[in-house]
Amino acid sequence: MKTSEIRQKFLDFFAGKNHQVVPSSSLIPGNDPTLMFTVAGMVQFKDVFLGFEKRDYTRATTSQKCLRAGGKHNDLENVGYTARHHTFFEMLGNFSFGDYFKQDAITFAWEFLTGEQWLNLPKDKLLVTVYASDDEAYDIWHKSVGLPADKIIRIGDNKGAPYASDNFWTMGDTGPCGPCTEIFYDHGPSVAGGPPGSPDEDGDRFMEIWNNVFMQFNRDESGTLHPLPKPSVDTGMGLERLSTVLQHVKSNYETDALACLVRAAARETGVAYSQEVPSLKVIADHIRACCFMVADGILPSNEGRGYVLRRIARRAIRHGYKLGQKGLFFHKIVADLVAEMGDAYPELREKQAHIEDALRAEEIKFAETLEIGMGLVDSALEGGKTELDGDTIFKLYDTFGFPVDLTADICRERDIHADLEGFERAMEAQRERGRAGSSFKMTGKVSYSGADTCFHGYDSASTDAKVLALFKGTEAVAALEAGEEGIVVLDDTPFYAEGGGQVGDVGEISLQGGIGALFDVNDTQKIQAAVFGHKGKLARGRLAVGDSVTATIDLHARAASARNHSATHLLHAALRHVLGAHVAQKGSLVNPERTRFDFAHGEPVSAEQIAELERVVNRVISHNLPVKAEVMSMEAAQKSGAMMLFGEKYGDEVRVLTMGDFSAELCGGTHVQRTGDIGLFKIVAESGVAAGVRRVEAVTGEGAIAHIQAQDALLKEAAGALKAQTPEEVTAKIGSLQDNVKTLEKELAKLKGQLASSAGDSLADGAADVNGVKVLAVELPGADNTALRETLDKLKDKLGSAAIVLAAKGDGKVALVAGVTADLTAKLKAGELVNFVAQQVGGKGGGRPDMAQAGGTQPENLAAALAGVQAWVAGKL
Repeated sequence: MKTSEIRQKFLDFFAGKNHQVVPSSSLIPGNDPTLMFTVAGMVQFKDVFLGFEKRDYTRATTSQKCLRAGGKHNDLENVGYTARHHTFFEMLGNFSFGDYFKQDAITFAWEFLTGEQWLNLPKDKLLVTVYASDDEAYDIWHKSVGLPADKIIRIGDNKGAPYASDNFWTMGDTGPCGPCTEIFYDHGPSVAGGPPGSPDEDGDRFMEIWNNVFMQFNRDESGTLHPLPKPSVDTGMGLERLSTVLQHVKSNYETDALACLVRAAARETGVAYSQEVPSLKVIADHIRACCFMVADGILPSNEGRGYVLRRIARRAIRHGYKLGQKGLFFHKIVADLVAEMGDAYPELREKQAHIEDALRAEEIKFAETLEIGMGLVDSALEGGKTELDGDTIFKLYDTFGFPVDLTADICRERDIHADLEGFERAMEAQRERGRAGSSFKMTGKVSYSGADTCFHGYDSASTDAKVLALFKGTEAVAALEAGEEGIVVLDDTPFYAEGGGQVGDVGEISLQGGIGALFDVNDTQKIQAAVFGHKGKLARGRLAVGDSVTATIDLHARAASARNHSATHLLHAALRHVLGAHVAQKGSLVNPERTRFDFAHGEPVSAEQIAELERVVNRVISHNLPVKAEVMSMEAAQKSGAMMLFGEKYGDEVRVLTMGDFSAELCGGTHVQRTGDIGLFKIVAESGVAAGVRRVEAVTGEGAIAHIQAQDALLKEAAGALKAQTPEEVTAKIGSLQDNVKTLEKELAKLKGQLASSAGDSLADGAADVNGVKVLAVELPGADNTALRETLDKLKDKLGSAAIVLAAKGDGKVALVAGVTADLTAKLKAGELVNFVAQQVGGKGGGRPDMAQAGGTQPENLAAALAGVQAWVAGKL
């Protein structure tokens, strides 16, 4: 059975059990700062399990793309060397949100695995584990399913602490947790390894294929378990592992989905296909991870997710090098992956060219240093050394772009110890900065368990409401007094809570019934998915939970934000039209002042392209297209072709915003009613913010008019300063000034040359005789580098056999030039001479044996340094 058939059978089975088939989420977790990548099928449902989010279904099933290659979830070093480990993999899952529990979860799994119309696995080949004290799960397996007692293994707390067990799942030190039951397939006695819980459990004979997690308890800070009111189920099954079983092979890499990539790796590296070559399996695994990461909007860089992508890509490239392929090859395997998985994941086919370009660029960048870096390794290990020192590992990382785990791979292959502690010492400063700037940190939340907030802001600027909760910091309070800062939760609100790049609304909340409490709202944020927190300060009065209030937004600020947000959608569409379909949103910020849009693009946007972007956007504005919002299912939105942002979290129903037939995006923000309401669009800045990521900033409406007026005022001011009759004459006036400057510079250079010649005549008289060699070391006040060199040439001609150092000071720095006549270069080197002086003034330099230059940053030491030149020369003769 093909891997694609297994995937579809699983989804069909659970759809038949009234599960909602939910598409795979992005590898970038939606609005979850605690994870770098999606590592399991339950990630997209995390807030549902925690009670922060509600769905209109209680059963779901997915085939989720996952990545484990960084941080806690890191299998990278094992990939290619074992039968099971991968960076990218697919996890099949079925989930119950307070619906069915252990009985159904276990019987569903057994029916799918052993049912004749499904996978029809031999029952005698399966065994299971349960948590030691979970008698309920044991009895279901033994009494309901009919599994013999010798096929059910109880696993206790085998990790050294209460509930620290292979068969007890936790989300963290506190929070939802519960026992789990795992299903294993027995490959038979011909494969080494023992059953789970035995000393030989790490062998390959018994392979875990399914894990049922029962979220049954909430663990408090004391470690006490409290039963959850709505126990839930989270299951996961590795698609690659299941393919291994059903295709009767011993390794995931022998399955149809991966064997074709191993063959492609062999083809592109020029070696014979073999499952015994780890490097081919590394390349096959890594092409999947890299392609899916780029398809989800990640590009190689030196930080965060981009660095993980770089590590994986460079590891694959190095394994190609190891096989003898020193040319570009990795990006050529993209087409093979698209052919294999493009039907299940259309984004691969849609972005194939972009993926190939991104990986090819990374290959080119790394190829420039790979051979040099490998040479450095060989040099550091000369003489039979058995350890690669930490300084070399650091140099490979810092200078040549070798990820540390790649260097560790090389050492492991050569049976050489890698001094990673030494590397850590060399990297400590950078690591401290990295930790300080890390964006992947748990953030605290206000604890709120009341009703949701109903948002009326699409249609209304003011709404009557009731105060549901009040907070000072993160502490719930019954009331706020005048002058206190806090957070107000309302049952109804017109305030838009920050999301999708748009900042939260500002305005005021006033007590109904005349003069009373007035709360100034300076920001609106989501406390939970459907609970809005109005942040601000109570300007007067007293505000209490239960009060009836009127919430009113600042309509001027909202209108400005709406113009900028709608313009952002038009800009996104225009960028894809002008630059290409590879453009993908990488971030945005929309506020009343301007819009800032970050996007994937490999080079600066030219002035001509910026002008074209402005023309396209303003043309659509002038057409006054209708702006419409429609709520539809995610499946319908995807079929409509609406753009969506990877890393954003979407529910099953989404809001699709269209602007005529020019733009269609998923968006929950506030917008204009027609494109003509934007008024005017003007780009004010373009820059690079990261590798492969550009940023455009723009203004609209009144902001655009103010910007143009300011630019016009500057132009008129410049025209006046240049004595131009009209602004149109400014360019000609500037050109004339530049010509005059060039003429004056030439005259100045001529005069300096004449001064150098005359200075050479007078300076020559001050040269000392050291063992028959004329030695001169002097400062030339006010001289530049050109004057120093020209004066040096004059002095060498005049003095004959000589060693000369000339210096000049300016702006807190020292410029040095040294010369040695040709007859002395066998004994004296100008480079050594200039460095002797430079080291004393805080600098260094170099050059030819007869002429060298240097600089320094300690002019106060110059006189003493020059005074020592005669003795230095004498010591060399």
